[in-house]
Amino acid sequence: MAGTLYIVATPIGNLEDITARAMRILREVDLIACEDTRHTKKLLSKFDIHTPLTSFFKGNEGEKVLSIIAALTAGRNVALVSDAGTPCVSDPGFPLLARAAEEGILIVPVPGPSALAAAISAAGLPTDRFTFAGFLPDKPGKRMRSLEELAALDHTVVLYVSPWKAIAVLKDCLAAFGDRRACLCREITKIHEEFIRGTLQEILDAAEERKLKGEMTLVIAGKSYSR
Repeated sequence: MAGTLYIVATPIGNLEDITARAMRILREVDLIACEDTRHTKKLLSKFDIHTPLTSFFKGNEGEKVLSIIAALTAGRNVALVSDAGTPCVSDPGFPLLARAAEEGILIVPVPGPSALAAAISAAGLPTDRFTFAGFLPDKPGKRMRSLEELAALDHTVVLYVSPWKAIAVLKDCLAAFGDRRACLCREITKIHEEFIRGTLQEILDAAEERKLKGEMTLVIAGKSYSR
């Protein structure tokens, strides 16, 4: 019988957020495919887990998919993790997931931490319906076109924002959306966790003044939101 591919969520900051099930799976599988072995070793060391690791990131996905599928086909169980949060949600993993599905391999999610879920739960904006757009395109023209499409939506929009591009993204959001209500969620579950709520202009002003660092999630009100 073929093995099982487990999609395992890991902490986005606070290591106490790992689930008991995730720790058990990471101990029991034959192999852990991870975005950065150095990063994952720290997590495993914290919980005294000694399962073998193999690197699996966007630069080597093509070649590694074949070897991991071969391991699964041979009956080995594999856990897929990213550096933080849930794999395949704006993180590496989709090519492996797609190939495993094509091969009929059992895929089991092990849910847990997610910057997306944490941000929308605390942002203070409507969550009954939202669009998650992940990271925006790097090129300014493509980024603005994407934002203009998102700005037309009536419901909440959620973006992942790199700290190195935060100012440029916030400026483009302000241009595309207008001065809507928003919340910039920074360093979620970490020591310097912060939720900056206000209008996009107010958030941009804070970002420029304070030179904010760390991983960020931006939640923007939909077109029909009037508070």
